[in-house]
Amino acid sequence: MCLPTATPRPPPTAKESNLVQTRRETLRNLAIAGLLVAASPALAQTAPAPAGEGDPAVAAVRRMTDALEAALKAGDVRARAEILAGPMKETFDLPEMLRLGVGTRWKEIPADKQQALVAAFEPYLATTYATRLGAATGSTFAIDPKSEARGKGRIVHVTVTDGSGDTSPVDYVLNADNRITDVFLQGTVSEAGTLRTGFSEPLQEGGADALLAHLKKSTETMLAAPAPKAK
Repeated sequence: MCLPTATPRPPPTAKESNLVQTRRETLRNLAIAGLLVAASPALAQTAPAPAGEGDPAVAAVRRMTDALEAALKAGDVRARAEILAGPMKETFDLPEMLRLGVGTRWKEIPADKQQALVAAFEPYLATTYATRLGAATGSTFAIDPKSEARGKGRIVHVTVTDGSGDTSPVDYVLNADNRITDVFLQGTVSEAGTLRTGFSEPLQEGGADALLAHLKKSTETMLAAPAPKAK
């Protein structure tokens, strides 16, 4: 018996291809923003969180996603950055994230310059996330109610749904103090890895001083971006 021949699907139009690409970019921007390396074996070696009255790792991530949802409603980068700054300082381990972003050269930087870099990194990261959120209007977050063990820390799983209905799993990595140290999108996009890529050029050109100038200049440039025109 012969099976019916399937009718070939016509190739996508340019408009359809652009729409798919836009949706993918929106999800990627949102995830990298913290909502965002090859999959780490440690991510697979997990165990359920202990039973108890709430999960402090989940509570920390919820504070951050609440701030992200609030920032999504703001009109421009500066307003979003102001909303995110406090919750990020509270829930992220900013010195550790910066150390991971700098890499092995961090230990070569004098303590006073490390402190200056951390002070500049705080508004830089908040403004970076605020900028990325401009492409994520209408997104929502569903948080797994229990975290999982990762070494001495925890992982909290979040599902991000963008305005078009596309979903993306996001893993927040927290340390033993329940502070966020990295964010993974589908095990392939690491915030620490993204920072390391962005920091490599200024570090090679001028070390800690060049990185400090890069952080400050980048923050100023992002904050100066005009608000989107009303449709």
